[in-house]
Amino acid sequence: MLFVASALYLFGMRRLHQRGEHWPLRNALGFFGLGLGSYAVIELGFLGVESADLRWAFTTRIALLIFVVPACVAAGRPIELWQRAAGEQTANRISAVLRSRLIGVFGNAMFATVFIAAVFCLFLTPIAWVLRGTPWLNAAVGIVVPLVGMVMVLPLMALGALHTGLFITIEFLLAFVELVIDSIPGILLRLNESVLDHAPVITGTASWWPNPLHDQHLAGDFLWFIAEVADVPVLVFLMIRWMRSDRREAKTFDDLDDDEYEAMTQAHLRGER
Repeated sequence: MLFVASALYLFGMRRLHQRGEHWPLRNALGFFGLGLGSYAVIELGFLGVESADLRWAFTTRIALLIFVVPACVAAGRPIELWQRAAGEQTANRISAVLRSRLIGVFGNAMFATVFIAAVFCLFLTPIAWVLRGTPWLNAAVGIVVPLVGMVMVLPLMALGALHTGLFITIEFLLAFVELVIDSIPGILLRLNESVLDHAPVITGTASWWPNPLHDQHLAGDFLWFIAEVADVPVLVFLMIRWMRSDRREAKTFDDLDDDEYEAMTQAHLRGER
């Protein structure tokens, strides 16, 4: 995955360079350093290596892959790069995909709230042990989860100008609800006194290795903390997007002359759109 993502990004930069266009260095550093760098640290570091044996490592890994990695990748503006690097026909296709109904569903905070809560609820079931205890599923999680996260995050950033102020306001209010919803799975993991995933006890481990119940409590602590912290930049982003949308709509009204404004008011009173 690292190789494919790097190759696509470098290919886009090369295409721009051949046409004499400039791609900001900060975007490239954001994509490779923050985006792919964070993914490499998670997947190739302690969390990835011990994900199958430690429940808290597995849940922390999933939370970071779905929250942190997509946001860091978005800092590199890969969609904008590919749109500029591709030909006009391909760029139009990318724009059409971004404006499709399916991407519109994924690319809003309302869907993210429900989807992430549903994913975290899986940690309360034996499915969590199946995912981390089956080698090929554990490996697949490291690819599928960040891709799903990027499907939610990248359109959310790319489609900001297409949403109305009312829609963004609803997203902003729902993001506050998400602060509570995301915390519920972590709280339940922390407070439950029985092992929920029915994972077998690993013998012959180091003295610091937690028992299954303590491992579950640690998983709840980290999941709760990451989910709450990750919601803060989302709120900031939605607030900035709402302010920009409000300025755009205000400017639209300011540009109307008296006759146009009166006609729009009368049409509104008659219930016309």
